[in-house]
Amino acid sequence: MNVIEKLEVLADAAKYDVACTSSGVQRSGKKGQLGAAHQAGCCHSFTPDGRCVTLLKVLMTNACVYDCAYCVNRASNAAVPRTAFTPRELADLTIGFYRRNYIEGLFLSSGVAGCPDRTTELMVQALRILREEYGFRGYIHTKTIPGTSLELIDELGRLSDRLSVNLELPSKQSLGLLAPNKSRHSILTPMRHIFESAAEDKESRALAQRRTTVYREKRMARKTRAFAPAGQSTQMIIGATPESDYQILNLSAALYTQLSLKRVFFSAYLPVVADPLLPATDAVQLNREHRLYQADWLLRYYGFNVSEIIDEENPFLAPDVDPKANWALNHLDFFPVEVNTAPLEALLRVPGIGVRGARLILRARRQSTLGEAELRRLGIAYKRARYFITMNGAYGGSGIDFSRDALHARLSAPIEGGRHGRRADRAVQGQMSLFEAVDAPPVLPEASPANRAALDVAFEAQRRALAQPAAVGAPARAGESERPPILGTDTPPAECEGASQEGAPHGNAVCEPLLSVA
Repeated sequence: MNVIEKLEVLADAAKYDVACTSSGVQRSGKKGQLGAAHQAGCCHSFTPDGRCVTLLKVLMTNACVYDCAYCVNRASNAAVPRTAFTPRELADLTIGFYRRNYIEGLFLSSGVAGCPDRTTELMVQALRILREEYGFRGYIHTKTIPGTSLELIDELGRLSDRLSVNLELPSKQSLGLLAPNKSRHSILTPMRHIFESAAEDKESRALAQRRTTVYREKRMARKTRAFAPAGQSTQMIIGATPESDYQILNLSAALYTQLSLKRVFFSAYLPVVADPLLPATDAVQLNREHRLYQADWLLRYYGFNVSEIIDEENPFLAPDVDPKANWALNHLDFFPVEVNTAPLEALLRVPGIGVRGARLILRARRQSTLGEAELRRLGIAYKRARYFITMNGAYGGSGIDFSRDALHARLSAPIEGGRHGRRADRAVQGQMSLFEAVDAPPVLPEASPANRAALDVAFEAQRRALAQPAAVGAPARAGESERPPILGTDTPPAECEGASQEGAPHGNAVCEPLLSVA
């Protein structure tokens, strides 16, 4: 294949990775070098689900020795054409697109070509050409392959702005069943190393910059790049396995508190390959994904705990109201809140008042007493907030019964799909608008009986598989063929170090989380 043909294959294969919506790094241009990184990023095109794309998102290779059941690039899928970029091809392609103003950065992932270390070496070579030969200062987000040696992660972290290791599945049992080549240890070890290396790098740089004398010191030139200055993130597939929202949010909270992740991304399961252990339905759980993002936002910015959002007795988020409104309906004794005197923490609990709106209220009420007109001018979602606030003693929801049922009827509404993206059923199955679009397949509603039946069948098959020991010489999956050739390496997979050989777990089918809140 030529470079453009490779790009068509590898850019399309990367569309299932959820990219960051903003870079998290502010870095201006520099004379003699190319590019700049901005926290807000730029928006050139969109992914099929409506997310804004700021980066060239490609795989280094889609030839993979791993056989993850949910992945279109799995080793047993013979229908996928296999190819790989050389490090020079990828670097030249990125610079060419940057000079044409198509992109401002790179999102690089890869299949496992032979073993994690060999694949990471190819990625490091490509990034080194970009950073050192071309002097590229743009944003680079790199997916770290589970099982990669810590020395190579150190090199990758010095060349990237953000690193991420995908959890993919929320429990140890599901991971072992659907991704037998990966393990809890191979995923959490690089995540902990990235966390510790970033913290150590930040501390050492702070100590180096601390002045130890009253005399003016000459600032020393920085010899090495900061280690992953934009931190790390991860991604979980939602709906491929029976784990509840309660388990998923507890795992997310543990990642935030113990490993200081910048973001946990949720990706609704999309069937791309046939497998008896996976739901065979075109209904994508976008509404559930949306509710999880709303709950995740409450954890990160609104001061909520997981136990306040969801509990073990009701392990799934309410589909008809957002998590913040659901908490308010369950704690009506906390309301109404007086907007002219309430502290910031209380204002953040009011549905319809966000973080920015709460801070604007604190600032505005120093000058005057706030009423309906003033709140509307501040951009508050007054139609929702009025049921939970008073304004100088006057209740905003007068005429409405202050009860859970009455307020629930006012707040419950279907999720608005927007005007673009796969939720609006107007997007095509493609990564970026670099090539001709194709027609999108019809999307079934999430709550349809056919979708529920497909989920029940798949989850029952997973439970049976977990309850039985892994059979030696088990029959191949549907469509399975011989392992595709490994591009860019002559090392047989069995001789590569770092490749996990753990099989699927068996026995007790209770889902054990990958990480628990301390």
